[in-house]
Amino acid sequence: MDTLVSRAQLFSMLALLAFVPSWNLGAQETATQVFARAGLTLLSQGVTPRDFTLETLATTQGSNLTLSELKGKAVLLNFWATWCPPCRDEMPSMEALYRRYKDAGLEIVAVNVREDRGQVQSFMASYRLSFPAVLDADGRVSGIYGVRALPTSFLINKEGKIVARLVGFSNWDTPEKHAVFELLLK
Repeated sequence: MDTLVSRAQLFSMLALLAFVPSWNLGAQETATQVFARAGLTLLSQGVTPRDFTLETLATTQGSNLTLSELKGKAVLLNFWATWCPPCRDEMPSMEALYRRYKDAGLEIVAVNVREDRGQVQSFMASYRLSFPAVLDADGRVSGIYGVRALPTSFLINKEGKIVARLVGFSNWDTPEKHAVFELLLK
């Protein structure tokens, strides 16, 4: 009888191990698992983003940023506004992420939706944000991307393909998000 109990317990333990995610066992994670652990869904196929050119907040009025010129870099494309509390809340973590990975090839493009230059410049300065911000003054680009809520973020790989979309606040400065960007930067 003791042998039957031991076998039953052993079988139960083996059955439970089948449900433990492989990353807990130290095995190589798949990209899907890395994204999932960070609360992101990896698209099964990358999507080519619509190209755009928008005015930047660079000191020289008339400076522009064109998305397609960033091909070869991993890009966090973030649509936001200064009046949006979740947008304001995630900006410090975006800055930390940018400082951590900008030299490795990460670019953050903060697309401000329908606000004037002065408001955006003041906000960027008060939060001490160093990543590029561009002005979607008429909402044309956010409309093309189907943005219906702020913040909305897109992750674009080095091949220039959108691989994930996230609607709502995110803390971008976590070990799980770092793993995503380290994967995108490979």
